[in-house]
Amino acid sequence: MASLKEIKNRIGSVKSTKKITSAMKMIASSKLHRAQAAISNFLPYQQKLDSILTNLLSSDTSYESPFIQKRETKRIAIVTFASNSSLAGAYNSNVIKEFNATYAKRTELGKENILLYPVGKKIADALKKQALTAQGDYREMADKPSYQAVQDLAKELIAKYIAREIDEVILIYHHFVSTGVQKLLTVPFLPFDLDQKHGSANTAETDSKTVQTDYILEPSKEEILESLIPTVLYSRLYAALLDANASEHAARTMAMQIASDNADELVQDLTIQYNKSRQQAVTNELLDIIGGASALQG
Repeated sequence: MASLKEIKNRIGSVKSTKKITSAMKMIASSKLHRAQAAISNFLPYQQKLDSILTNLLSSDTSYESPFIQKRETKRIAIVTFASNSSLAGAYNSNVIKEFNATYAKRTELGKENILLYPVGKKIADALKKQALTAQGDYREMADKPSYQAVQDLAKELIAKYIAREIDEVILIYHHFVSTGVQKLLTVPFLPFDLDQKHGSANTAETDSKTVQTDYILEPSKEEILESLIPTVLYSRLYAALLDANASEHAARTMAMQIASDNADELVQDLTIQYNKSRQQAVTNELLDIIGGASALQG
């Protein structure tokens, strides 16, 4: 059994650890509020752009664009969003597992035909361990979401897609639902999945087509779409980054809360153990004293 001093030292150590986890929880919670505000403010804009694009595309199926044309997949790009730091529970490990599963499904294309874009140090390190080559360093983007940085990445992906250097782009990221719930998603970025858009509601399509005939578009519809589609792609990628950022801070907030709760339970258990050991030591001393006194009297 551990000595009273060892137990007391361990109680002090656990209490010190709890102070650290509590402070980290407060920091993560503060960052979460800012990240949550950012995604809440940007999401309506992104959804409205999606709605406008859907209405324009659904009103005229004759429009042809490389962004909506599915072709044989020979080369793909995978953009994976993780974090730069740890202590976020299973946040990064789940992202890495999902990436590995997605990558394994496409290995028949050949290693050289799968372009990897890791956003965050943890996923970048995971690629290095697997001897996989990244297309760039995007660690700064993970800590400080920047629309300009996202736009640069999106432009690179769009240019390669139009030049047929890649035929498909996949995003892997956590979607922020609440502080306790983050949903890991693997979604197509290019080409557009219009079938999914049209499947939302037939009445919405009918209304969209009916309303669309009342509009006169200037300049031409083609010119509008040529400008709108890249903007929608920028906003989608930026929304994914903001989602991942908010999810990271939410996961870290919950992890530090759980760690603090576990520290409280451990301190309670150690205190009980300390009191029992102390009581046993006092009892043993009393028995020794009583035993010694009895021997002297005898």
